Amino acid sequence: MANPRDAAAHTAPEWIVPLVRAILAVVPAVVITFSPDHSPESGLIVFGCWALATGLVVGALSLRRFGDRVSRSLFAANGVITTAAGILALGLFGGGLGFFLYLVTVWAALTGFLELYAGLRVRGRSTSSRDWLTAGGLTAVLAIVFLLLPPNAVVAVGLLGAYLVILAVFLGIAAFSLKWNVAGKARAATASAALSDSDPS
Repeated sequence: MANPRDAAAHTAPEWIVPLVRAILAVVPAVVITFSPDHSPESGLIVFGCWALATGLVVGALSLRRFGDRVSRSLFAANGVITTAAGILALGLFGGGLGFFLYLVTVWAALTGFLELYAGLRVRGRSTSSRDWLTAGGLTAVLAIVFLLLPPNAVVAVGLLGAYLVILAVFLGIAAFSLKWNVAGKARAATASAALSDSDPS
């Protein structure tokens, strides 16, 4: 039988990943919210900077923090796709509204599916599964909205900002919930072990 304290220690570092994702999403969300410029060029630059930073940082963190090999691979692929989308956005920031809508739609569809799959794969076996399912679902919804959206730069860039705000709030809550959940399990395991050690039988 697995030691509960070992299991808690194994999953403890995972809360860092959603926290970092939340912090990285706050910056572009604030920039879009308070910027009067909602042009496609501005949207591509903001998205590109965020995607490049998020892809590199979160991809690297996932490789170090996730214990499950398949989860590491899925989030590493997510990081590669996000980094590539960021490079394309920054390299072709003059591509116009059509390119902005296409790039965000493809990125959101691919990464949303990967995160949804990661959550479904460990459903019932990991405390992170619900968070991955929700974040993946939000990203997949963004892809659908951008796919069906009439071409309007102000609305499109504003929706990207709204998505980042929601994602940042959700991931921030998820990070601390995961941290406190793991800490609670560790305390319970320690108390249980202490009782077992003191039991004369």
